[in-house]
Amino acid sequence: MPTTEEPGSPAESEIPDTTKAYPSRDDRRVDRRGIAVASALLLVCGVFVAYGVLDSKDAPAPQQAAPVAGVTYEVLGEGTADISYRGPGGDKATVVTNARLPWKKTVSVPLGASSIVNVTLGEKGGTASCTLAVRGRHVQRATATGAFGRTTCSSELPAPEVSAASEGAP
Repeated sequence: MPTTEEPGSPAESEIPDTTKAYPSRDDRRVDRRGIAVASALLLVCGVFVAYGVLDSKDAPAPQQAAPVAGVTYEVLGEGTADISYRGPGGDKATVVTNARLPWKKTVSVPLGASSIVNVTLGEKGGTASCTLAVRGRHVQRATATGAFGRTTCSSELPAPEVSAASEGAP
């Protein structure tokens, strides 16, 4: 005699439970949202750390721009010449080769540095003169002649004035 068994518990059921095998779309969206929120929080924390490092009280104070004077270099003559002059950096010369004359350049040179312009004539020679003016006031003039003739105009700029406030005086 055949007997029929009835399942005693849901675990013994012959119908498999497939609801837990694959997460629903809503479950995946929650995971993505969580990852996005965690990433945003991590980014905010990184910004605060970077701000703390960059805004350190121990960091040196930014340097103030050095006071400068306007210097005008001028080379008069005909033809071409090689010209070198001290520019805004105050310690490095700028070179212009085969400059057409007359030539003129105004730059800002730090106070305390020397302003200088060198002129070298070419193989064909000729005559060229340099002039130097500081803050619009003529300082020096010199002349070069002949093949490969050379001349220099230079001037020491005054040292920057030290104010009482920068020395810490009341």
